[in-house]
Amino acid sequence: MAWTRWVTVAGALAGAACGKGEAGSGGAGGPGGGGPPPMPVEVVAARQDTVVDAIGATGQIEAVQSIELRPEVDGRIVAIVAREGQEVQRGAPLFRVDDAELKAQVARAEADRDLARQALERTRQLVAENASSAADLERAEATARSTQAQLDLLQIRLDRTTIRAPFTGVVGQRLVSLGDYVTSSTRLVSLQTVDPQRVAFSVTERNASVLRRGQEVRFRVAARPGISFTGRVDFVDPVVQLPARTILIKAVVANPRRQLLPGMFVEAELATETRPDAVLVPEDGVILLSGATLAWVITDGKADRREVVLGVRRPGWVEVRSGVAAGELVVVGGQERLGPGAPVTPIPVERPVQPVAGETR
Repeated sequence: MAWTRWVTVAGALAGAACGKGEAGSGGAGGPGGGGPPPMPVEVVAARQDTVVDAIGATGQIEAVQSIELRPEVDGRIVAIVAREGQEVQRGAPLFRVDDAELKAQVARAEADRDLARQALERTRQLVAENASSAADLERAEATARSTQAQLDLLQIRLDRTTIRAPFTGVVGQRLVSLGDYVTSSTRLVSLQTVDPQRVAFSVTERNASVLRRGQEVRFRVAARPGISFTGRVDFVDPVVQLPARTILIKAVVANPRRQLLPGMFVEAELATETRPDAVLVPEDGVILLSGATLAWVITDGKADRREVVLGVRRPGWVEVRSGVAAGELVVVGGQERLGPGAPVTPIPVERPVQPVAGETR
């Protein structure tokens, strides 16, 4: 009787142990039969777009040509032909200086020239008749040349009593009035070109290797909000300016509507390289961990941690030069719960792309 009871208890314990082992092997993995359930994460597809490496700088607008006109002949101002703010063509008269005295001198010089020419002709006839020497002829020729040169000089001075525009541009502030006596050091008026204009700015010497003529410059001016202007580099200073160790850059920009005025402050971006097939990911899809730049990418339904190399930035997005391909799903929400190889359920979200004038590094 005692033996039968021991066998019954042992069989019951064995059955319980066997049931626990089966439960452990069949139910610990949940519905999938092993591991935790997939974790929901927010994802955005990496997109392909054109990006521009750009150097940011500040500068100002300059006229391509700018001058302060001064007279070349002393005298009194008798006429002001052009008004302030007027656009004039090259060679157009701007001022006239009293020329009465010079006209009289020109008339006298013309008479001296005529007498010298007549004397030269008589001397040539006498030499032909052997009635005069070769030395007399040489003196007559020299006198004729001298009187002609004197007349030419006075004629040039007479022509310069009219001050003309040396190039096409806009007349600036007038600094003299009718009746003022002017000399060669007297400032009359400023003149400067308006179309095209130039934007001038400086960049640090570490950018010297990427600077060249023809590069695109995009810039904005505070006086024209909401408008972006574009120019092309036409001058890169071959000398590094001290003490700041900067390089002066100038770019030509069209100005047909006269929106850009010399002296305007500009915020410029110099495009040094354009990549039409760049890969962009949302900024919140990139994380920093132990000095490394990482991104979580979904591969075959599992989280894959990638180390990435970043490029230029634009609002909300950043270029990834390596580590992520266009079209791959990048995790932008829930990264803190992920581990390598963890199963995930991707939930697509939208990340708008804002149009920008250019990118800066």
